[in-house]
Amino acid sequence: MPAITTYFHTLRHLRPIQFYGRIWFRLYRPRPDFRIAPPLRPITGSWKALPARTPNLLGPERCRFLNQERDIISPSVWNQANCDKLWLYNLHYFDDLNADTASKRTVWHRALIERWIAENPPGFGNGWEPYPLSLRIVNWIHWALAGNELEETWQHSLAVQVRYLSRRLEHHLLGNHLFVNAKALIAAGWYFSGSEADSWRQTGLNLLARELPEQILEDGGHFERSPMYHALILQDLLDLLNLAQAYPNIVPESTLTTWRQKAVLMCQWLYAMSHPDGEIALFNDAAFGIAPSPSQLKDYVARLGLPPSSVPSVGLLMPSGYARLEVGLAVLLLDVGEIGPDYLPGHAHADTLSFELSVYGQRVFVNSGTSTYGSSSERERQRSTAAHNTVSIDGQNSSEIWGSFRVARRAKPHSVEIEANADTQLVRATHNGYHWLPGRPEHQREWCLTPHSLTVRDHITGKFEEAIAYFHIHPAVKIHAASFRHGTLNLPSGQIISWRIEGGIATIDPTTYHPEFGLSQPNMTLAARSTGTTIILQLAWD
Repeated sequence: MPAITTYFHTLRHLRPIQFYGRIWFRLYRPRPDFRIAPPLRPITGSWKALPARTPNLLGPERCRFLNQERDIISPSVWNQANCDKLWLYNLHYFDDLNADTASKRTVWHRALIERWIAENPPGFGNGWEPYPLSLRIVNWIHWALAGNELEETWQHSLAVQVRYLSRRLEHHLLGNHLFVNAKALIAAGWYFSGSEADSWRQTGLNLLARELPEQILEDGGHFERSPMYHALILQDLLDLLNLAQAYPNIVPESTLTTWRQKAVLMCQWLYAMSHPDGEIALFNDAAFGIAPSPSQLKDYVARLGLPPSSVPSVGLLMPSGYARLEVGLAVLLLDVGEIGPDYLPGHAHADTLSFELSVYGQRVFVNSGTSTYGSSSERERQRSTAAHNTVSIDGQNSSEIWGSFRVARRAKPHSVEIEANADTQLVRATHNGYHWLPGRPEHQREWCLTPHSLTVRDHITGKFEEAIAYFHIHPAVKIHAASFRHGTLNLPSGQIISWRIEGGIATIDPTTYHPEFGLSQPNMTLAARSTGTTIILQLAWD
Protein backbone atom coordinates (compact mmCIF):
# COMPACT_ATOMS: atom_id res chain seq x y z
CA MET A 1 0.00 0.00 0.00
CA PRO A 2 1.32 3.49 -0.79
CA ALA A 3 2.19 5.63 2.21
CA ILE A 4 -0.26 8.21 3.52
CA THR A 5 2.08 10.95 2.28
CA THR A 6 1.90 9.44 -1.21
CA TYR A 7 -1.88 9.66 -1.18
CA PHE A 8 -1.69 13.21 0.15
CA HIS A 9 0.69 14.44 -2.54
CA THR A 10 -1.44 12.69 -5.18
CA LEU A 11 -4.86 13.89 -4.06
CA ARG A 12 -4.03 17.46 -3.09
CA HIS A 13 -3.73 18.53 -6.74
CA LEU A 14 -7.11 17.17 -7.86
CA ARG A 15 -10.10 19.33 -8.69
CA PRO A 16 -13.29 18.92 -6.66
CA ILE A 17 -15.15 17.40 -9.62
CA GLN A 18 -12.58 14.61 -9.71
CA PHE A 19 -13.76 13.60 -6.24
CA TYR A 20 -17.52 14.03 -6.37
CA GLY A 21 -17.64 13.26 -10.10
CA ARG A 22 -16.08 9.85 -9.50
CA ILE A 23 -18.61 9.07 -6.77
CA TRP A 24 -21.48 10.16 -9.02
CA PHE A 25 -20.09 8.14 -11.92
CA ARG A 26 -19.94 4.97 -9.82
CA LEU A 27 -23.36 5.34 -8.26
CA TYR A 28 -25.43 6.71 -11.14
CA ARG A 29 -26.39 4.32 -13.94
CA PRO A 30 -28.76 5.85 -16.48
CA ARG A 31 -31.42 3.71 -18.05
CA PRO A 32 -30.96 3.18 -21.79
CA ASP A 33 -33.37 5.26 -23.88
CA PHE A 34 -34.91 3.07 -26.61
CA ARG A 35 -36.97 5.70 -28.41
CA ILE A 36 -36.76 5.61 -32.19
CA ALA A 37 -33.69 7.20 -33.69
CA PRO A 38 -33.85 10.78 -34.99
CA PRO A 39 -33.91 11.12 -38.79
CA LEU A 40 -30.61 11.35 -40.65
CA ARG A 41 -29.34 14.71 -41.82
CA PRO A 42 -28.72 14.98 -45.58
CA ILE A 43 -25.07 15.39 -46.56
CA THR A 44 -24.83 18.65 -48.50
CA GLY A 45 -21.04 19.02 -48.52
CA SER A 46 -18.03 16.80 -49.16
CA TRP A 47 -16.45 14.13 -46.98
CA LYS A 48 -12.67 13.66 -47.18
CA ALA A 49 -10.84 10.37 -46.69
CA LEU A 50 -9.50 9.74 -43.20
CA PRO A 51 -5.90 8.75 -42.35
CA ALA A 52 -5.89 5.01 -42.99
CA ARG A 53 -4.92 2.95 -39.94
CA THR A 54 -3.34 -0.49 -40.09
CA PRO A 55 -6.09 -3.16 -40.38
CA ASN A 56 -6.72 -5.12 -37.19
CA LEU A 57 -9.55 -7.42 -38.28
CA LEU A 58 -7.61 -10.42 -39.65
CA GLY A 59 -10.65 -12.57 -40.32
CA PRO A 60 -14.36 -12.57 -39.57
CA GLU A 61 -13.59 -13.84 -36.05
CA ARG A 62 -9.96 -12.90 -35.40
CA CYS A 63 -8.40 -9.57 -34.36
CA ARG A 64 -4.96 -8.15 -33.70
CA PHE A 65 -4.57 -5.29 -31.23
CA LEU A 66 -1.50 -4.09 -29.34
CA ASN A 67 0.62 -6.77 -31.09
CA GLN A 68 -1.59 -9.55 -29.69
CA GLU A 69 -3.89 -11.76 -31.79
CA ARG A 70 -7.06 -13.37 -30.42
CA ASP A 71 -10.10 -15.19 -31.74
CA ILE A 72 -13.40 -13.41 -31.08
CA ILE A 73 -15.77 -16.35 -31.54
CA SER A 74 -17.63 -16.46 -28.25
CA PRO A 75 -20.14 -13.78 -27.20
CA SER A 76 -18.24 -13.56 -23.91
CA VAL A 77 -15.11 -12.28 -25.67
CA TRP A 78 -16.26 -8.64 -25.39
CA ASN A 79 -15.83 -8.74 -21.60
CA GLN A 80 -13.40 -11.61 -21.10
CA ALA A 81 -12.00 -11.43 -17.57
CA ASN A 82 -8.55 -12.85 -18.40
CA CYS A 83 -7.96 -10.41 -21.28
CA ASP A 84 -6.13 -7.11 -21.00
CA LYS A 85 -8.59 -4.23 -20.54
CA LEU A 86 -6.96 -2.07 -23.21
CA TRP A 87 -7.17 -4.93 -25.73
CA LEU A 88 -10.89 -5.25 -25.03
CA TYR A 89 -11.36 -1.51 -25.37
CA ASN A 90 -9.78 -1.70 -28.83
CA LEU A 91 -12.16 -4.50 -29.76
CA HIS A 92 -15.08 -2.18 -28.96
CA TYR A 93 -13.66 0.81 -30.86
CA PHE A 94 -14.36 -0.60 -34.36
CA ASP A 95 -11.30 1.21 -35.78
CA ASP A 96 -11.08 -1.33 -38.59
CA LEU A 97 -14.19 0.15 -40.20
CA ASN A 98 -12.01 3.03 -41.37
CA ALA A 99 -8.65 1.27 -41.66
CA ASP A 100 -6.64 0.71 -44.84
CA THR A 101 -8.43 -1.46 -47.46
CA ALA A 102 -11.56 -1.45 -45.27
CA SER A 103 -13.83 -1.89 -48.31
CA LYS A 104 -12.43 -5.41 -48.77
CA ARG A 105 -13.75 -6.37 -45.33
CA THR A 106 -17.24 -4.91 -45.58
CA VAL A 107 -18.95 -8.31 -45.15
CA TRP A 108 -16.93 -8.92 -41.97
CA HIS A 109 -17.70 -5.41 -40.71
CA ARG A 110 -21.43 -5.78 -41.20
CA ALA A 111 -21.45 -9.11 -39.40
CA LEU A 112 -19.41 -7.67 -36.54
CA ILE A 113 -21.78 -4.72 -36.09
CA GLU A 114 -24.69 -7.17 -35.94
CA ARG A 115 -22.80 -9.24 -33.37
CA TRP A 116 -21.93 -6.23 -31.24
CA ILE A 117 -25.55 -5.11 -31.03
CA ALA A 118 -26.78 -8.63 -30.21
CA GLU A 119 -24.04 -9.47 -27.69
CA ASN A 120 -23.66 -6.15 -25.84
CA PRO A 121 -26.97 -5.23 -24.15
CA PRO A 122 -27.28 -1.49 -23.49
CA GLY A 123 -25.60 -0.30 -20.33
CA PHE A 124 -23.56 -3.44 -19.61
CA GLY A 125 -19.88 -4.24 -20.17
CA ASN A 126 -16.77 -2.59 -21.54
CA GLY A 127 -18.46 -1.39 -24.69
CA TRP A 128 -20.78 0.91 -22.77
CA GLU A 129 -18.01 2.70 -20.90
CA PRO A 130 -17.79 6.29 -22.15
CA TYR A 131 -14.38 6.17 -23.85
CA PRO A 132 -14.95 3.13 -26.12
CA LEU A 133 -18.54 4.30 -26.56
CA SER A 134 -17.30 7.66 -27.88
CA LEU A 135 -14.80 6.12 -30.30
CA ARG A 136 -17.29 3.57 -31.63
CA ILE A 137 -19.99 6.20 -32.23
CA VAL A 138 -17.55 8.24 -34.30
CA ASN A 139 -16.24 5.21 -36.20
CA TRP A 140 -19.75 4.07 -37.17
CA ILE A 141 -20.60 7.58 -38.38
CA HIS A 142 -17.36 7.90 -40.33
CA TRP A 143 -17.98 4.49 -41.92
CA ALA A 144 -21.46 5.61 -42.99
CA LEU A 145 -20.11 8.87 -44.44
CA ALA A 146 -17.58 6.86 -46.45
CA GLY A 147 -20.47 5.29 -48.36
CA ASN A 148 -21.60 2.39 -46.17
CA GLU A 149 -25.24 2.16 -45.25
CA LEU A 150 -26.23 1.78 -41.61
CA GLU A 151 -29.31 -0.39 -41.42
CA GLU A 152 -32.31 0.92 -39.51
CA THR A 153 -31.62 -1.28 -36.48
CA TRP A 154 -28.02 -0.07 -36.45
CA GLN A 155 -29.11 3.56 -36.58
CA HIS A 156 -31.39 2.85 -33.63
CA SER A 157 -28.52 1.27 -31.70
CA LEU A 158 -26.33 4.27 -32.55
CA ALA A 159 -28.95 6.67 -31.17
CA VAL A 160 -29.26 4.58 -27.98
CA GLN A 161 -25.48 4.73 -27.61
CA VAL A 162 -25.37 8.51 -28.05
CA ARG A 163 -28.16 9.03 -25.51
CA TYR A 164 -26.34 6.84 -23.01
CA LEU A 165 -23.06 8.68 -23.57
CA SER A 166 -24.75 12.06 -23.10
CA ARG A 167 -25.52 11.01 -19.51
CA ARG A 168 -22.12 9.35 -18.83
CA LEU A 169 -19.68 12.12 -19.73
CA GLU A 170 -16.29 11.71 -18.09
CA HIS A 171 -16.16 14.94 -16.09
CA HIS A 172 -14.35 13.00 -13.35
CA LEU A 173 -11.49 12.12 -15.71
CA LEU A 174 -11.35 15.32 -17.80
CA GLY A 175 -8.51 15.65 -20.34
CA ASN A 176 -8.51 13.63 -23.54
CA HIS A 177 -11.43 11.48 -22.33
CA LEU A 178 -13.79 14.45 -22.06
CA PHE A 179 -12.50 15.74 -25.40
CA VAL A 180 -13.49 12.56 -27.24
CA ASN A 181 -16.86 12.51 -25.42
CA ALA A 182 -17.52 15.99 -26.81
CA LYS A 183 -16.38 14.98 -30.30
CA ALA A 184 -18.80 12.02 -30.34
CA LEU A 185 -21.76 14.21 -29.33
CA ILE A 186 -20.91 16.78 -32.01
CA ALA A 187 -20.53 14.08 -34.67
CA ALA A 188 -23.87 12.50 -33.72
CA GLY A 189 -25.49 15.94 -33.71
CA TRP A 190 -24.38 16.38 -37.31
CA TYR A 191 -25.22 12.87 -38.47
CA PHE A 192 -28.76 12.95 -37.06
CA SER A 193 -31.21 15.85 -37.39
CA GLY A 194 -33.95 17.34 -35.25
CA SER A 195 -34.11 18.89 -31.80
CA GLU A 196 -32.59 15.93 -29.98
CA ALA A 197 -29.60 15.84 -32.33
CA ASP A 198 -29.23 19.60 -32.00
CA SER A 199 -29.05 19.23 -28.21
CA TRP A 200 -26.30 16.58 -28.51
CA ARG A 201 -24.32 18.80 -30.84
CA GLN A 202 -24.71 21.86 -28.65
CA THR A 203 -23.64 19.96 -25.53
CA GLY A 204 -20.51 18.79 -27.34
CA LEU A 205 -19.79 22.27 -28.69
CA ASN A 206 -20.13 23.79 -25.24
CA LEU A 207 -17.74 21.20 -23.81
CA LEU A 208 -15.23 21.79 -26.59
CA ALA A 209 -15.45 25.57 -26.23
CA ARG A 210 -14.46 25.11 -22.59
CA GLU A 211 -11.84 22.38 -23.06
CA LEU A 212 -10.04 23.52 -26.22
CA PRO A 213 -8.45 26.68 -24.73
CA GLU A 214 -7.25 24.71 -21.71
CA GLN A 215 -6.16 21.49 -23.39
CA ILE A 216 -4.35 23.08 -26.35
CA LEU A 217 -1.58 25.27 -25.02
CA GLU A 218 -0.33 28.48 -26.62
CA ASP A 219 2.49 26.68 -28.43
CA GLY A 220 0.01 24.16 -29.89
CA GLY A 221 0.91 21.26 -27.59
CA HIS A 222 -1.71 19.15 -25.84
CA PHE A 223 -1.56 19.81 -22.11
CA GLU A 224 -1.01 16.15 -21.14
CA ARG A 225 2.45 16.42 -22.79
CA SER A 226 2.29 13.10 -24.66
CA PRO A 227 3.13 13.29 -28.38
CA MET A 228 0.88 10.25 -28.97
CA TYR A 229 -2.16 11.77 -27.30
CA HIS A 230 -1.39 15.06 -28.99
CA ALA A 231 -1.61 13.32 -32.38
CA LEU A 232 -4.89 11.64 -31.37
CA ILE A 233 -6.45 14.94 -30.29
CA LEU A 234 -5.19 16.60 -33.48
CA GLN A 235 -6.96 13.95 -35.54
CA ASP A 236 -10.10 14.51 -33.45
CA LEU A 237 -10.02 18.20 -34.30
CA LEU A 238 -9.34 17.52 -37.99
CA ASP A 239 -12.22 15.00 -38.03
CA LEU A 240 -14.55 17.70 -36.72
CA LEU A 241 -13.40 20.07 -39.48
CA ASN A 242 -14.06 17.24 -41.95
CA LEU A 243 -17.58 16.80 -40.59
CA ALA A 244 -18.13 20.55 -40.84
CA GLN A 245 -17.35 20.32 -44.55
CA ALA A 246 -19.78 17.42 -44.98
CA TYR A 247 -22.51 19.31 -43.09
CA PRO A 248 -21.84 22.99 -43.87
CA ASN A 249 -23.53 26.07 -42.43
CA ILE A 250 -24.53 24.47 -39.11
CA VAL A 251 -21.69 25.44 -36.76
CA PRO A 252 -20.80 29.16 -36.55
CA GLU A 253 -17.87 30.22 -38.70
CA SER A 254 -16.18 31.76 -35.67
CA THR A 255 -16.06 28.29 -34.07
CA LEU A 256 -14.58 26.73 -37.20
CA THR A 257 -11.99 29.50 -37.41
CA THR A 258 -10.87 28.71 -33.86
CA TRP A 259 -10.65 25.01 -34.69
CA ARG A 260 -8.56 25.72 -37.80
CA GLN A 261 -6.17 27.98 -35.90
CA LYS A 262 -5.69 25.39 -33.17
CA ALA A 263 -5.18 22.62 -35.73
CA VAL A 264 -2.43 24.56 -37.52
CA LEU A 265 -0.63 25.20 -34.24
CA MET A 266 -0.99 21.55 -33.24
CA CYS A 267 0.49 20.43 -36.56
CA GLN A 268 3.51 22.64 -36.07
CA TRP A 269 4.04 21.26 -32.55
CA LEU A 270 3.70 17.65 -33.75
CA TYR A 271 6.24 18.08 -36.55
CA ALA A 272 8.65 19.76 -34.11
CA MET A 273 8.33 16.78 -31.75
CA SER A 274 9.06 14.23 -34.47
CA HIS A 275 12.34 12.65 -35.52
CA PRO A 276 13.82 12.63 -39.03
CA ASP A 277 12.41 9.10 -39.45
CA GLY A 278 8.95 10.71 -39.47
CA GLU A 279 7.68 9.31 -36.17
CA ILE A 280 6.98 10.95 -32.81
CA ALA A 281 9.35 11.19 -29.87
CA LEU A 282 8.51 8.83 -27.00
CA PHE A 283 8.02 11.18 -24.08
CA ASN A 284 5.48 10.26 -21.39
CA ASP A 285 2.87 7.69 -22.47
CA ALA A 286 3.68 7.41 -26.16
CA ALA A 287 4.02 4.60 -28.69
CA PHE A 288 3.82 4.14 -32.44
CA GLY A 289 0.78 2.69 -34.14
CA ILE A 290 -1.93 4.16 -31.90
CA ALA A 291 -2.33 7.57 -33.50
CA PRO A 292 -1.85 8.32 -37.21
CA SER A 293 1.75 9.15 -38.08
CA PRO A 294 2.77 12.79 -38.55
CA SER A 295 2.98 12.24 -42.32
CA GLN A 296 -0.56 10.81 -42.41
CA LEU A 297 -1.84 13.81 -40.48
CA LYS A 298 0.07 16.15 -42.79
CA ASP A 299 -1.70 14.60 -45.79
CA TYR A 300 -5.05 14.84 -43.98
CA VAL A 301 -4.44 18.55 -43.33
CA ALA A 302 -3.79 19.07 -47.03
CA ARG A 303 -7.01 17.24 -48.00
CA LEU A 304 -8.95 19.53 -45.68
CA GLY A 305 -7.43 22.62 -47.28
CA LEU A 306 -5.59 23.87 -44.18
CA PRO A 307 -2.28 25.74 -44.59
CA PRO A 308 0.90 23.68 -44.13
CA SER A 309 3.03 24.15 -41.01
CA SER A 310 6.76 24.74 -40.87
CA VAL A 311 9.15 23.39 -38.22
CA PRO A 312 11.80 25.67 -36.68
CA SER A 313 15.30 24.17 -36.43
CA VAL A 314 15.66 25.47 -32.89
CA GLY A 315 13.27 26.69 -30.29
CA LEU A 316 11.55 26.21 -26.96
CA LEU A 317 8.02 24.89 -27.15
CA MET A 318 6.64 26.75 -24.18
CA PRO A 319 4.45 26.38 -22.19
CA SER A 320 4.34 22.65 -23.02
CA GLY A 321 7.96 22.45 -21.89
CA TYR A 322 9.84 20.85 -24.76
CA ALA A 323 12.70 22.04 -26.96
CA ARG A 324 13.92 21.10 -30.41
CA LEU A 325 17.53 21.65 -31.46
CA GLU A 326 18.77 20.88 -34.94
CA VAL A 327 22.29 21.41 -36.22
CA GLY A 328 23.72 19.73 -39.29
CA LEU A 329 22.82 16.04 -39.24
CA ALA A 330 21.58 15.96 -35.63
CA VAL A 331 18.13 16.51 -34.13
CA LEU A 332 17.82 16.80 -30.35
CA LEU A 333 14.44 16.79 -28.54
CA LEU A 334 14.41 17.83 -24.89
CA ASP A 335 11.94 17.65 -22.00
CA VAL A 336 12.41 20.79 -19.90
CA GLY A 337 8.84 21.25 -18.68
CA GLU A 338 6.37 20.02 -16.12
CA ILE A 339 5.11 16.45 -16.38
CA GLY A 340 1.57 17.60 -17.22
CA PRO A 341 -1.38 19.37 -15.62
CA ASP A 342 -1.16 19.16 -11.83
CA TYR A 343 -4.64 17.68 -11.60
CA LEU A 344 -4.16 15.26 -14.53
CA PRO A 345 -0.72 13.59 -14.59
CA GLY A 346 -1.97 10.09 -15.44
CA HIS A 347 0.06 9.75 -18.67
CA ALA A 348 3.21 11.28 -17.20
CA HIS A 349 6.53 9.53 -16.74
CA ALA A 350 9.33 10.52 -14.35
CA ASP A 351 11.34 11.81 -17.29
CA THR A 352 12.16 15.42 -16.44
CA LEU A 353 15.25 16.66 -18.34
CA SER A 354 15.31 13.56 -20.54
CA PHE A 355 16.05 13.81 -24.26
CA GLU A 356 16.07 11.88 -27.52
CA LEU A 357 18.73 12.19 -30.22
CA SER A 358 18.85 11.37 -33.92
CA VAL A 359 22.06 11.60 -35.98
CA TYR A 360 22.31 10.86 -39.71
CA GLY A 361 18.53 10.32 -39.64
CA GLN A 362 18.91 7.41 -37.18
CA ARG A 363 17.54 7.43 -33.62
CA VAL A 364 20.51 7.02 -31.30
CA PHE A 365 19.26 7.76 -27.77
CA VAL A 366 15.64 6.88 -27.05
CA ASN A 367 13.30 6.93 -24.08
CA SER A 368 12.07 3.43 -23.31
CA GLY A 369 8.51 3.90 -24.64
CA THR A 370 5.24 2.37 -23.46
CA SER A 371 4.04 -1.20 -23.91
CA THR A 372 1.37 -1.57 -21.24
CA TYR A 373 -1.21 0.33 -19.19
CA GLY A 374 -1.91 -2.58 -16.85
CA SER A 375 -1.10 -2.24 -13.16
CA SER A 376 2.25 -4.02 -12.88
CA SER A 377 5.89 -3.62 -11.92
CA GLU A 378 6.71 -3.37 -15.63
CA ARG A 379 4.35 -0.41 -16.03
CA GLU A 380 6.07 1.32 -13.10
CA ARG A 381 9.51 0.53 -14.53
CA GLN A 382 8.63 2.02 -17.90
CA ARG A 383 7.44 5.20 -16.17
CA SER A 384 10.54 5.41 -13.97
CA THR A 385 13.41 7.87 -14.26
CA ALA A 386 15.81 5.00 -14.96
CA ALA A 387 13.87 4.13 -18.13
CA HIS A 388 14.62 7.56 -19.61
CA ASN A 389 17.68 9.51 -20.69
CA THR A 390 18.09 11.50 -17.50
CA VAL A 391 19.54 11.29 -13.98
CA SER A 392 18.33 9.23 -11.03
CA ILE A 393 19.61 10.23 -7.60
CA ASP A 394 19.97 7.64 -4.84
CA GLY A 395 17.84 5.20 -6.82
CA GLN A 396 14.77 7.45 -6.72
CA ASN A 397 12.44 8.81 -9.39
CA SER A 398 12.40 12.50 -10.18
CA SER A 399 8.60 12.40 -9.88
CA GLU A 400 6.90 9.96 -7.55
CA ILE A 401 5.02 7.75 -10.02
CA TRP A 402 2.92 4.91 -8.63
CA GLY A 403 0.06 2.67 -9.67
CA SER A 404 -0.74 2.75 -13.37
CA PHE A 405 -1.61 6.43 -13.71
CA ARG A 406 -0.73 8.12 -10.42
CA VAL A 407 1.87 10.72 -9.46
CA ALA A 408 2.49 12.07 -5.95
CA ARG A 409 5.43 14.49 -5.55
CA ARG A 410 6.46 15.77 -8.94
CA ALA A 411 9.45 17.60 -10.40
CA LYS A 412 9.16 21.31 -11.21
CA PRO A 413 11.69 22.56 -13.80
CA HIS A 414 13.03 26.10 -13.57
CA SER A 415 15.78 28.36 -14.91
CA VAL A 416 15.26 27.19 -18.51
CA GLU A 417 17.57 29.05 -20.89
CA ILE A 418 18.41 28.71 -24.57
CA GLU A 419 21.32 30.17 -26.53
CA ALA A 420 21.70 29.72 -30.26
CA ASN A 421 23.93 30.91 -33.08
CA ALA A 422 24.84 29.53 -36.48
CA ASP A 423 27.05 26.70 -35.16
CA THR A 424 26.08 26.07 -31.55
CA GLN A 425 22.78 25.54 -29.77
CA LEU A 426 22.69 25.30 -25.99
CA VAL A 427 19.90 24.68 -23.48
CA ARG A 428 20.12 24.70 -19.68
CA ALA A 429 17.45 23.67 -17.19
CA THR A 430 17.14 22.65 -13.54
CA HIS A 431 14.49 20.74 -11.62
CA ASN A 432 13.68 20.23 -7.94
CA GLY A 433 12.22 16.72 -8.10
CA TYR A 434 14.68 15.40 -5.50
CA HIS A 435 14.18 18.14 -2.92
CA TRP A 436 12.22 15.73 -0.73
CA LEU A 437 15.37 13.65 -0.12
CA PRO A 438 17.33 14.44 3.08
CA GLY A 439 20.15 16.28 1.28
CA ARG A 440 17.72 18.26 -0.93
CA PRO A 441 19.72 17.56 -4.13
CA GLU A 442 18.89 19.45 -7.31
CA HIS A 443 19.65 18.35 -10.87
CA GLN A 444 20.87 20.83 -13.47
CA ARG A 445 21.48 19.71 -17.06
CA GLU A 446 23.08 21.46 -20.02
CA TRP A 447 22.97 20.29 -23.64
CA CYS A 448 25.39 21.80 -26.16
CA LEU A 449 24.86 20.76 -29.79
CA THR A 450 27.27 21.61 -32.63
CA PRO A 451 27.45 20.31 -36.22
CA HIS A 452 29.65 17.39 -35.12
CA SER A 453 29.14 16.92 -31.40
CA LEU A 454 26.81 16.83 -28.43
CA THR A 455 27.87 17.48 -24.85
CA VAL A 456 25.47 16.67 -22.00
CA ARG A 457 26.64 18.10 -18.68
CA ASP A 458 24.82 17.07 -15.47
CA HIS A 459 25.52 19.00 -12.28
CA ILE A 460 24.01 18.02 -8.93
CA THR A 461 23.94 20.24 -5.89
CA GLY A 462 23.06 19.21 -2.34
CA LYS A 463 23.95 16.01 -0.51
CA PHE A 464 23.47 12.56 -2.03
CA GLU A 465 25.19 9.19 -2.19
CA GLU A 466 25.09 8.27 -5.90
CA ALA A 467 23.78 9.71 -9.14
CA ILE A 468 23.28 7.66 -12.31
CA ALA A 469 22.89 9.23 -15.73
CA TYR A 470 21.10 6.84 -18.10
CA PHE A 471 21.46 6.91 -21.89
CA HIS A 472 19.23 4.36 -23.63
CA ILE A 473 20.44 3.26 -27.05
CA HIS A 474 18.17 2.41 -29.97
CA PRO A 475 18.19 -1.34 -30.72
CA ALA A 476 19.59 -0.75 -34.21
CA VAL A 477 22.65 1.03 -32.79
CA LYS A 478 25.48 -1.12 -31.40
CA ILE A 479 27.62 0.16 -28.53
CA HIS A 480 31.23 -0.79 -27.95
CA ALA A 481 33.41 0.14 -24.96
CA ALA A 482 37.18 0.60 -25.23
CA SER A 483 37.25 1.24 -21.45
CA PHE A 484 34.84 2.13 -18.68
CA ARG A 485 35.01 5.76 -19.88
CA HIS A 486 34.90 5.75 -23.70
CA GLY A 487 33.89 3.79 -26.77
CA THR A 488 31.82 3.97 -29.95
CA LEU A 489 28.23 3.79 -31.15
CA ASN A 490 27.95 1.99 -34.52
CA LEU A 491 24.96 3.00 -36.61
CA PRO A 492 23.32 0.48 -38.99
CA SER A 493 24.23 2.61 -42.02
CA GLY A 494 27.94 2.43 -41.14
CA GLN A 495 28.55 5.76 -39.42
CA ILE A 496 30.37 5.82 -36.08
CA ILE A 497 29.78 8.10 -33.10
CA SER A 498 32.41 8.21 -30.37
CA TRP A 499 31.33 8.56 -26.74
CA ARG A 500 33.21 9.58 -23.63
CA ILE A 501 32.13 9.85 -19.98
CA GLU A 502 33.80 12.25 -17.54
CA GLY A 503 33.09 12.43 -13.82
CA GLY A 504 31.63 8.93 -13.64
CA ILE A 505 32.20 5.27 -14.39
CA ALA A 506 30.27 3.84 -17.34
CA THR A 507 28.63 0.44 -17.55
CA ILE A 508 26.72 -1.01 -20.47
CA ASP A 509 23.61 -2.80 -19.28
CA PRO A 510 20.88 -4.77 -21.09
CA THR A 511 17.35 -3.41 -20.95
CA THR A 512 14.26 -3.24 -23.19
CA TYR A 513 12.72 -0.74 -25.59
CA HIS A 514 8.96 -0.47 -26.19
CA PRO A 515 8.09 1.52 -29.33
CA GLU A 516 4.62 -0.08 -29.53
CA PHE A 517 2.07 -1.44 -27.09
CA GLY A 518 2.62 -5.13 -26.48
CA LEU A 519 6.14 -4.99 -27.95
CA SER A 520 9.45 -5.42 -26.14
CA GLN A 521 12.80 -5.16 -27.95
CA PRO A 522 16.20 -5.80 -26.33
CA ASN A 523 18.53 -2.82 -26.27
CA MET A 524 21.45 -1.50 -24.25
CA THR A 525 21.84 1.35 -21.80
CA LEU A 526 24.96 3.37 -21.14
CA ALA A 527 24.83 4.16 -17.41
CA ALA A 528 27.27 6.67 -15.90
CA ARG A 529 27.57 6.30 -12.11
CA SER A 530 29.08 8.97 -9.92
CA THR A 531 29.40 10.08 -6.29
CA GLY A 532 30.66 13.48 -7.45
CA THR A 533 28.74 16.56 -8.48
CA THR A 534 29.26 16.45 -12.26
CA ILE A 535 28.77 13.86 -15.01
CA ILE A 536 29.60 14.72 -18.62
CA LEU A 537 28.72 12.75 -21.76
CA GLN A 538 30.57 13.78 -24.91
CA LEU A 539 29.53 12.51 -28.34
CA ALA A 540 31.37 13.25 -31.59
CA TRP A 541 30.73 12.34 -35.23
CA ASP A 542 32.10 13.36 -38.62
